[in-house]
Amino acid sequence: MITYLARRLVTSIVVVIGVSIFIFVLLHAAYPSPARDVLGLHATAGQVAAWNKANGYDDPVVVQYLRYVNNLLHANLGYSYVENQPVLSLINERIGRSAYLSGISLLLAILIALPLGIFQAVKRNTIGDNVATSAAFILYSMPSFFLGLILIQVFALTFPIFNFEASQSNSVWAIMGDWHSMTLPIATLTAVTVASFSRYMRSSSMDVLAQDYIKVSRAKGLPERLVLTRHLVRNASLPMVTLIGLSLPILLAGNLITESLFNYPGLGLLFFISLVKVDFPVMLAYTLMGAVLVVVGNLIADLALTVADPRIRLA
Repeated sequence: MITYLARRLVTSIVVVIGVSIFIFVLLHAAYPSPARDVLGLHATAGQVAAWNKANGYDDPVVVQYLRYVNNLLHANLGYSYVENQPVLSLINERIGRSAYLSGISLLLAILIALPLGIFQAVKRNTIGDNVATSAAFILYSMPSFFLGLILIQVFALTFPIFNFEASQSNSVWAIMGDWHSMTLPIATLTAVTVASFSRYMRSSSMDVLAQDYIKVSRAKGLPERLVLTRHLVRNASLPMVTLIGLSLPILLAGNLITESLFNYPGLGLLFFISLVKVDFPVMLAYTLMGAVLVVVGNLIADLALTVADPRIRLA
């Protein structure tokens, strides 16, 4: 177990380093210096060159990258000259909001998708399975912004039950209590995630139901409820662990569309604003954070799988 864990940690660290180099070089080629953002568009070439020299932007790319890594090790993600404040401060202001939106949406999606996928597998090719499959395909193929617009039109404009804008509070506790404003963005993220999870759970459950130990359990007269709870749920849920682990960073750092649509001041909206304003320090930090979260999510999923199924440690 220790050897497996060490191997996975080393691999994860190498991947993170490789991604950081790629992202830094790519953005550096597009945005070699923020001098224009600081000095203004009317600054002369001499003023720009002097500012670059004073701040180290005329150094070789390798030197700038090593300086960037050193800053990262000291929790310095750079400075946003567009917003005129440190990038870490911008992230800290919004990460709690995104974590809440992503966390509650993921939890609801798991609670809905797992029993739904098992139901579809047990009742496959019935009316219920066909209806659930059709709904899942529609939601899975539908862009999240289009689904959000439909929900806004129906439940905020035609029938004014909920707000069309998410909560703007700075307090996560206040946001948690504001269901009138948070229901639609949560429903949008949850519905899209359920559509994906339920399809995987249905396929995994059908594979497990075809195994010999399920047939033997039924032949021995074990009640169907025990067959499902003792044998099906645990074994069919193993592939879902990886999917859920990979969904953590996608939901946290990738719900850009939902946050932008409902004007929710989270990390996704921050990245959208940085794209519009060409705020490269924020874009670099957000992209790197997303890459790190993907690696960490994958690592957590692998470790969870080794606990649930020790055979994987030998792979």
